[in-house]
Amino acid sequence: MTLARTRSVSLVGVDGFVIDVEAAITSGVPGLHLVGLPDAALNEARDRVRAAVFNSGEDWPNRHVTVSLFPASLPKRGSTFDLAIAVALLAAAESVPPRSCAELVMIGELGLDGRVRAIPGVLPAALAAANAGCRTVVVPHANAAEAELVPDLRVIAVRSLRGLLCMLRDEPPPIEEEEDDEELPVRAAPEGLALGGRAARPGLDLADVRGQAEARRALEISAAGGHHLYFCGPPGCGKTMLAERLPTLLPPLEPEAALEVTALHSVAGTLPPDQPLITRPPFYAPHHTATRSAMVGGGSGRTLQPGAVSLAHRGILFLDEAPEFHNGVLDALRQPLEEGVVRISRTEGTATFPARFTLVLAANPCPCAAAKQIDCSCAPGVRRKYQSKISGPLLDRIDLKLELVPASRAELRYDLEFAESSQVVAERVQEARERTRKRLADTPWRSNAEIPGPELRRRFTPAPEAMRAADEALQNGTLSARGLDRVLRVAWTIADLAGRDQPSEDDVGGALALWTVRRS
Repeated sequence: MTLARTRSVSLVGVDGFVIDVEAAITSGVPGLHLVGLPDAALNEARDRVRAAVFNSGEDWPNRHVTVSLFPASLPKRGSTFDLAIAVALLAAAESVPPRSCAELVMIGELGLDGRVRAIPGVLPAALAAANAGCRTVVVPHANAAEAELVPDLRVIAVRSLRGLLCMLRDEPPPIEEEEDDEELPVRAAPEGLALGGRAARPGLDLADVRGQAEARRALEISAAGGHHLYFCGPPGCGKTMLAERLPTLLPPLEPEAALEVTALHSVAGTLPPDQPLITRPPFYAPHHTATRSAMVGGGSGRTLQPGAVSLAHRGILFLDEAPEFHNGVLDALRQPLEEGVVRISRTEGTATFPARFTLVLAANPCPCAAAKQIDCSCAPGVRRKYQSKISGPLLDRIDLKLELVPASRAELRYDLEFAESSQVVAERVQEARERTRKRLADTPWRSNAEIPGPELRRRFTPAPEAMRAADEALQNGTLSARGLDRVLRVAWTIADLAGRDQPSEDDVGGALALWTVRRS
């Protein structure tokens, strides 16, 4: 019996697990047998690998071949094991030195002609390999720049199985690859990058919004502290314009956050091939016909995929016409809003996706969407029923709630001269975030919205005299315990924007006014 081994990576959600790929050639009926819980796509690797080996000029062993994927108890899916299976098989047949591939991690799908095709999820797979102590990973040439984002990891980019075999044998590369694989340039994502849903258009500026001074102030607070936001108002008052300009106020992602976001989009297959690293907070705006699985993630069997809440991780999830979403879709947001993660459980296993995003909701006050309240034909009961589609428990988790009115004629004509640009507001947001970061330097949190309620009340409670308005609201029942946490977080953000070390009574009062919502 001849035995050879190499390694690959299995992804469960965004978590990767290094898999030992062992090939043994024994006597018996000729054929390739896969063991280790492969799915249908992985079982089909037998035909892909056989054709790729023949078309790469190699001999197929005319004996029984068993390929084992260890650990056998972990489900494996997809076509990412093709390259590892082919090399392990040829090493077992002594077509390549077994030692040359034993310590490598190989990720890639094979075409029938032997080409190595690009696959989704290379970044989290490379991260998993590095975390497991592996030092060298083999990836498709098209995914090289993505894998090279992982520090202290040697990346070998290959275009074909034949080219990889030449490298393992210390032979010159094939003639068609003699021009050498130049490293793909790592280019930052462009300003305003948005993936999926409705993208934020380039060239947006907060100065484009006429009037709505209170709403623009709410956007600034939201950007500075990561607070969720709810706009309610008639059509044409600027709800969508305001929401689409929130990304222009946010600073670039920190390196660790950029890798998290890029890994999620890599798994989802939405990462542009020429933009290996996402450096700007994503903006995701799904249509109101989105299902619950599309919103929080899901899938059948082992093909669990991230949803909109995860694709908006470290960025903005904008739900326009929020009451039009299907029943249960909005309430499915409650758990990720609290915990910052989504856990999807199926019979075959559980996947965990990060989902720490800023939620922005926009809604009309009634189904007829009249531009003026005097023109509304909806009965009071119809209005209440429509607004109640955004449930009380969900609204309780929204930090900032505003009722907008259309801009006046004077604001439409003259406000542009006095409106601040996104650049000016973004500078204040950055300064406020720096104050927050210094205050939270010895904690795992980086924004006021991330501070847990118990820690907020224990370590960051404002002075008693500043809490008068909040205490009165608690006393008369208009403020819940969860609402108090939201108010305190916003009060700290307002103080950071003003450059104060502690929230004042006006800061707490202003935060309370922004948290309170009025139902028509």
